[in-house]
Amino acid sequence: MENTLIVRRPERNDCLVVDPGFLPQQIISAIRRNGLVPAAILLTHGHVDHIAGNAALKREWPALPILIGAGDAPMLTEAERNLGFLGGVSVTSPPADRLLAEGDRVAEAGFELEVLDIPGHSPGHVAYVLKSESPFLVFGGDVLFRGSIGRCDLPGGDQELLVGGIRRKLFSLPDDTIVYPGHGDPTTTGREKRSNPFCAMPSRA
Repeated sequence: MENTLIVRRPERNDCLVVDPGFLPQQIISAIRRNGLVPAAILLTHGHVDHIAGNAALKREWPALPILIGAGDAPMLTEAERNLGFLGGVSVTSPPADRLLAEGDRVAEAGFELEVLDIPGHSPGHVAYVLKSESPFLVFGGDVLFRGSIGRCDLPGGDQELLVGGIRRKLFSLPDDTIVYPGHGDPTTTGREKRSNPFCAMPSRA
């Protein structure tokens, strides 16, 4: 029930892997079946369902770098922090190769992505924004869902912080911006700005 994204440009054979979860062999098979080579693992945050495939991908491609927001980096190597115990599992990942912060740029596989720091679901949650496309694209993890937001009742959660980040950083993007969340179907910033019960913007008279 977690969305792993494999992102590529049509004219290239390298790709990005966003949030590899609990089915790494399916991810690896999809990459190989399409003749691709992963250039980076981009993590939106460090919860177990978004990092469980890291180790298998690194075994397959040892030089593959792992990128994550600095605040969530300890979750990779410390099983008690990534909340696997909630599902009765103990999972760790290789450590991060690059720590990310607000305003950083990630240039890999023909993409240049802007990093937004949007904590509240987890302390170091980040989102990746691709502004070279029309419409813009957001790889958003567990920040903004279709009709909902990420859970804030987990350790390190803060709903006020999360809603504030969504409104300031995601809702400032064009209304047709497509958000690919960590769970469920894609949505747009405009749809959620108008109708999301947790963070919709008040309408102006």
